Formats: sequence, structure tokens, C-alpha cells
Amino acid sequence: MLGASEAVVALLAAGMLVAAFGYASVGHGGASAYIAAMALAGIAPQEMRPIALLLNILVSLLGTYKFYRAGHFRWRLFWPFAVVSIPLAYVGGAISLPGQAYKILVGVVLLYAAWQLWRSGRGGAEMRPLREPPVLLAMGIGAAMGLLAGLTGVGGGIFLSPLLLMLGWAGTKQTSAVAAPFILVNSIAGLAAIFVTQSTSLPDYVWILAAVVLIGGWLGAEYGSRRFANPLIRRVLAVVLAVAGGKMVLV
Repeated sequence: MLGASEAVVALLAAGMLVAAFGYASVGHGGASAYIAAMALAGIAPQEMRPIALLLNILVSLLGTYKFYRAGHFRWRLFWPFAVVSIPLAYVGGAISLPGQAYKILVGVVLLYAAWQLWRSGRGGAEMRPLREPPVLLAMGIGAAMGLLAGLTGVGGGIFLSPLLLMLGWAGTKQTSAVAAPFILVNSIAGLAAIFVTQSTSLPDYVWILAAVVLIGGWLGAEYGSRRFANPLIRRVLAVVLAVAGGKMVLV
């Protein structure tokens, strides 16, 4: 879609600005929302993955910085998930799925992401006592998430965050502070694999999208690292993801 119209690019930019803010506020890079927006705009599947990963890197880098500076990052929680996910994200990025298979897989991921975002929109702080995750279990989970991240073009945070909260391995802020660098390293590995193993080029308009997600990501990470994000934003994003996921699975 190198010849994307100015109107399409403008609509993509507006949607991604909002998505970057909403996702960065909870420590995510926003790839699932970027893919959803591109799917609704009719962008070819082979272009979606590298664009989403590039934008993911930019926003998750901001989130990593903001949540780390706010004092929420825990190395002991991060490394068991990341150490195996990074090479597996590279492997996943090197695999080019057929167009229809990719659309179905990503559609399912988007529907799952929509469900998780809608649930998180209820807000509220966790009440259960926290405990450390078993290292081997965390490494196994990280491997699966890394492979899926590379295959689909998402960073894996949409899977990691609910798991950390559900199992009582991290609080809300700690989850965001770990999800951001987890997404960052997986997105770098996945994008590197795409460029090394496949003939891929980014369209010219990607730099416009990069600029707007940097703005949205900075504002969202600043907001989320210091206070809880607005649940309404998450639920609006959930609806967008659900529509795009249904479109990719059914069309």
C-alpha cells in the first residue's frame, strides 16, 4: 500500500495516536491496535507485521523509560520471561505465514486482546498478596509468548500482563513496568528477523505513523506511570480490536 491516500494515512495516524496513548498508559506498545487499524484500512498483511513491530519498539521504549524512572521495574520478574522469549521471537519473525493463515492467527490474537482490554477496563487495584513466579515456568511461558510475538507482530505484552496479574506475580504498576521492556526486546528480535530473512521494505508513510505514536506513547507512559489509566480508553480500544479481529477471521 505504498500509494496509500492522504486521507487513509491521516485516519491511521489519528487512530494510532489514541491507541499509543491508551496502550502506553498500561505499559504496552500498541501493536495489536496498530494491526487492527491497518486491517480496517485494508493494508496488505505482509506490510502489517514490520510496521506494527517498528511502532511497537518506539512506544515500548518510552514505556520502559517512564515506568523504570517511576521505580516500578523488577529485574527478577523480567528476566525469566525475556531470556527465552527473545530468540523465539526471532524465530517467529523469520517465519512468513501464508496470507490467510496470518490473517486468521492475528484475528484470533486481536479478539483475545479485545477481551483482555475490556476486562481491564473495570479498573481497580489488586488485593491479593504477591509471590515470585517459578523460574522454569516463567521461561516456558516466555518462550511461547516470544514465538507468538514474532509470528504475529505483537510484542507479547497483551498475553504477559493478564497472566502476571491473574497469578499474583505482580501488581498493576509492576506488570506495566515489566511488560514494556518485554515487548521492546521481543519486537526488536522479531523485526530484526524479518529484515534479515525476508525481502521487506517499509512504506514512506510509516514515518508519519512513527511520529504520532511517539507523541501518544510519551503522553500515555507519563500518565500511566504515575496514575491509573482511564478505563474508558481501554474499552473503546477493545471495541476497535474486536471489530478488526472479526474482520480478519471472517473476511
